[in-house]
Amino acid sequence: MQKFADFLTYSIFKIPQGSKLASAVNFFIFDTIKIFILLFVIVFIITFIRTFFSPEKTRDILSHRKQNIYIAHILAALLGIVTPFCSCSAVPLFIGFVEAGIPLGVTFSYLIAAPMVNEVALGLLYANFGLKIAAIYVLSGEIIAIVSGILIGKLNLERYVEDYVFKIKVANVQYQEEKKTLKKRMSETLEFTVQLIKKVWIFVVVGIGIGAFLHGYIPTGALAKIAGKNNPFAVIFATALGIPLYSNAAGIIPLVSEFRRLGVSMGTSLSFMMSVTALSLPEMILLRRVLKPQLLAIFAAIVGCGIIITGYLFNLILG
Repeated sequence: MQKFADFLTYSIFKIPQGSKLASAVNFFIFDTIKIFILLFVIVFIITFIRTFFSPEKTRDILSHRKQNIYIAHILAALLGIVTPFCSCSAVPLFIGFVEAGIPLGVTFSYLIAAPMVNEVALGLLYANFGLKIAAIYVLSGEIIAIVSGILIGKLNLERYVEDYVFKIKVANVQYQEEKKTLKKRMSETLEFTVQLIKKVWIFVVVGIGIGAFLHGYIPTGALAKIAGKNNPFAVIFATALGIPLYSNAAGIIPLVSEFRRLGVSMGTSLSFMMSVTALSLPEMILLRRVLKPQLLAIFAAIVGCGIIITGYLFNLILG
């Protein structure tokens, strides 16, 4: 891949070696190829695993009345990693969980973990930074989801859910898990993977493009004073900056890589990424359909504080 990027940059485009433009273009070509290969492989593997799950099965697992409430929170957070989720599914999932009698706090543990601990981000973090950082990402995201869900559950905030949600009676249809052949699962997985990449490719390209510009024109260590571990407000600023942004997790990873090169500490970089995926403005707008402003604000505050605490903690551990 690197030889191909060099060939295009220096032989085809005739950009002088050592120039800022050459560095940016070379980075863009190399990372675009690398990210899309990784994206295809990671999404394919995770999607294949997801063919063994469904929203209905997830709801049934979490709705068992006899299980310990803390176990339910842990299960909800773990299921958030491997079950299908996108911002547009947040409202129907929320309604379905509430109708099934799943406690509000447990529902939020799932709704927080599902976008925050993103399988694409996990795979790309592992490929770019190694197992330690990927494990920290999963562990911190799961802890935030579990603790946030428990806090929301303890506060008894059901009165801040829109009244119509409790009046909805979803048809109690007994579904039968379809027995799929391996060939069918593989075919469905391939189709979903291709469709997903078609939807997110623009976010990936934009993210890589911004990363390429930073790589070519901003010197190493340039942000160390502003967003390094010695700035006590860096994590807060990074978390706040990520909330209004909307991007697929795959588009954020190139920025995280460049932030690290520019001197931004790992905890601050992870806080930025988590706020983009877990507190994105589009998801907040969608959740407003089922949550009153008070609960939406409490939800954002608890998750935001969790992300900030995690950022400071891992800045302290990793530097």
